[in-house]
Amino acid sequence: MVCIAGETLHVHFLGTAGALPSPQRNPSSLLIRRGSDTLLFDCGEGAQQQMMRARTGFTVDAVFVTHWHADHFLGVFGLVETLGFMGRTDPLPIYGPPWVHDFVDLVQRIGGHTRGFPVIAHVLEHGSVVPFDGYTVRAFATLHGIPGLGYVLEEDERPGRFNRERAIALGVAPGPLFGRLQRGETIRVVRGGVETEVRPGDVLGEPRPGRKVVYTGDTRPIQDQPGVAAMVRDADLLIHDATFDDQESDRAREVLHSTAGEAGEAAAALGARMLALVHISSRYASTANHIRDAKRQYEGDVILPADLAVLEIPFRS
Repeated sequence: MVCIAGETLHVHFLGTAGALPSPQRNPSSLLIRRGSDTLLFDCGEGAQQQMMRARTGFTVDAVFVTHWHADHFLGVFGLVETLGFMGRTDPLPIYGPPWVHDFVDLVQRIGGHTRGFPVIAHVLEHGSVVPFDGYTVRAFATLHGIPGLGYVLEEDERPGRFNRERAIALGVAPGPLFGRLQRGETIRVVRGGVETEVRPGDVLGEPRPGRKVVYTGDTRPIQDQPGVAAMVRDADLLIHDATFDDQESDRAREVLHSTAGEAGEAAAALGARMLALVHISSRYASTANHIRDAKRQYEGDVILPADLAVLEIPFRS
């Protein structure tokens, strides 16, 4: 049976700051809503207030942490308390690199009381895959001085285009039978007094790729990391560390972050359809140089989202 992918895919930029927040930018937090699922990628300080401002609600299905620097996880403590006050009973899985079990144990102990739901740790490594209904989240290794992961949210393939005229020519009457074929069922029809089998492959074109979003967390340019390029190539949206503009390239190499120009190089090398620059250092009052530096390297669309910006990822044509 083929799953017809018609779900919306929205990316909410809850926090786009570097290690230090600013009056305009909160620490790192990205919320992706795919259909009815809500996933948090990093949960920096103040993330739950940003969720309120963005009106996303608190139906979080899972949290994915990129690495154990505090600006990427401090918001988990408050979020878990809020979920407890709201009467949550479903388990909350938290995925991350090594030390996730210690972190979840700390979350449980700091609460100081029994919650109505368990928080469950899942350690991931390069290549780990977490399956969901109609899509997966895959982890890949990053370079930031401590164990770290980026994440790829990738939908399953969609069925090929439905050829209505071909279906009618094969004796399929418009209506429910069209839907059954599109869902991957083989049906039987009567044509010329003879019962005939019609298979999905008779009326569907080649499968089409689902949508793909890549989030790097903090890292040097990801295309340079061993075994990563093939996993992250051809993303509809690449969300890449761009802590510094290109004037601070030496500093970026020293502290294992990326510049905006390096993020642009990554987007170009990996064939991304759009590039979002995040984790912007609080030293910058203007980000015009970031946009300029990225566009020197990458001809596609470049955005530097403000906090609370939301982006809908469309299906490919």
